Amino acid sequence: MTAKENTVFVSGATGFIALHVVNDLLKAGYKVIGSGRSQEKNDGLLKKFNNHPNLSMEIVKDIAAPGAFDEIFQKHGKQIKVVLHTASPFHFDTTDFEKDLLIPAVNGTKSILEAIKKYAADTVEKVVVTSSVASLAAPANMGKNNETLTEKSWNTDTWESCQVNAVAAYCGSKKFAEQAAWDFLKENKSAVKFTLSTVNPGYVFGPQMFADSLKNGVNTSSSIVAQLVHSKAGEQFFNYSGAFIDVRDVSKAHLAAFEKPECAGERLVLSEDLFCSQDIVDILNEEFSQLKGKIAVGEPGSGPGFLEKTSCKLDNSKTKKLLGFKFYNFKDCIVDTASQMLEVQNEA
Repeated sequence: MTAKENTVFVSGATGFIALHVVNDLLKAGYKVIGSGRSQEKNDGLLKKFNNHPNLSMEIVKDIAAPGAFDEIFQKHGKQIKVVLHTASPFHFDTTDFEKDLLIPAVNGTKSILEAIKKYAADTVEKVVVTSSVASLAAPANMGKNNETLTEKSWNTDTWESCQVNAVAAYCGSKKFAEQAAWDFLKENKSAVKFTLSTVNPGYVFGPQMFADSLKNGVNTSSSIVAQLVHSKAGEQFFNYSGAFIDVRDVSKAHLAAFEKPECAGERLVLSEDLFCSQDIVDILNEEFSQLKGKIAVGEPGSGPGFLEKTSCKLDNSKTKKLLGFKFYNFKDCIVDTASQMLEVQNEA
């Protein structure tokens, strides 16, 4: 598969991860068609990439609407070889979990696969769905220190049981959307020719593709870093914990997922290590003299002990072997994330 002859469709192209993916695809020489929710968002993205000749954008107002992607595949289906489905709702600002999280995630995934089946069954060869570590375990199990998650693990929550709060519902939405994709392929094996892979990242940190994106707020994972960068001395903070990965590695993994034949049919679990908020605070206080004494300190050095007690283990050695590249370490990832935030803040 040489990049020059291949067109890649990226749904939700204006998102935090997707912007890095679009950049990596263009650098590798692919033609890219992206989707965004409005003309304004699409124009903004094209401008950021200096109206790159290999990049075009289409509007999908609502990924949960029936036939949301039909028009795009009707129009471009015959040239699209690869589909990267990154669009999915990620926020906790809702009490109607079914309407705002579960249904859009599942329907968005189904409607893009249905559109491929209808209009591009012979052309699309690879589909990569952006899933999450959330589809490996329910929040309650993420906190069990005697549990080890692998590429074979599945979140045990049901459609009903995940609706206890927004976090559980989000985790459920990732599980059910991913399962919908695997089920679709099983049921339509004879009607489509594509292979499927999923990319399952933990908390995604790292710099924004374009620093000025920070002026519109940050993605949900990065807001953990932003809150700590803007914390006050002596302040208490919530000690988030879980698997982490750098956005630049997530992007690289999306390309590897369709470029490497051995990644077909695999769930690629992206985690460099486990982290907690205390680890972030320790790095901020050590590495940024302008923050020292002005931001929260918590209990320096207590992160590893906290994780030992409150977090499950994660073994993604299979994924690391399949991908074959080294992930960013936590310190470099957090330093790059915070440096960009501080730079933008100083310009404001």
